[in-house]
Amino acid sequence: MPPAAAILLGYLLGSIPFGVLLTRMAGAGDLRQIGSGNIGATNVLRTGRKGLAAATLLLDLAKGAAAVLLAERLFPGTGVLAGLGAFFGHCYPVWLRFRGGKGVATLMGIVVALHWPSGMVYAAVWLGLLAALRISSLAGITAAISAPVSAAFWGRIDLVLLFLALALVVLWKHRDNIDRLLSGTEPRIGKKRD
Repeated sequence: MPPAAAILLGYLLGSIPFGVLLTRMAGAGDLRQIGSGNIGATNVLRTGRKGLAAATLLLDLAKGAAAVLLAERLFPGTGVLAGLGAFFGHCYPVWLRFRGGKGVATLMGIVVALHWPSGMVYAAVWLGLLAALRISSLAGITAAISAPVSAAFWGRIDLVLLFLALALVVLWKHRDNIDRLLSGTEPRIGKKRD
């Protein structure tokens, strides 16, 4: 029961669509009908509400971390399973017909909660590339890839496969972005699509 409960707990936390809820409560419309239709912070930014975008980012990150930490407190040893549940809850929420976000912020929260040094690398890569290049997808993809690499560097082999699997899902969710990156048509922050 504890493993199943941890996965369910993680999924339910991860599936809370903060971007959709915040934009709706702020009167900014249905986020799924704006820009790329994605429910993450980058698309919230397209509403012109920087505060909402920042709140979405922080809440999506927090739900990943909260799932891990809460599961460890309630069911010791199940944090990894809760993190897995939270990630897939964010990317494939039942409430939105399994059309969720791309997982970058939620994955960061999971990584921070499971191994904070890898989480700090993740944050540095993500924010550093975002500031330097202003290409949201490239920064997010590279940050996700940094997680299994940094876990291996610190000898956390127990986390490498998990982080690698979740990074591959992030790549899959960004497949259209990758096509645009390869063709040189991926816009920078401030444009209509990510």
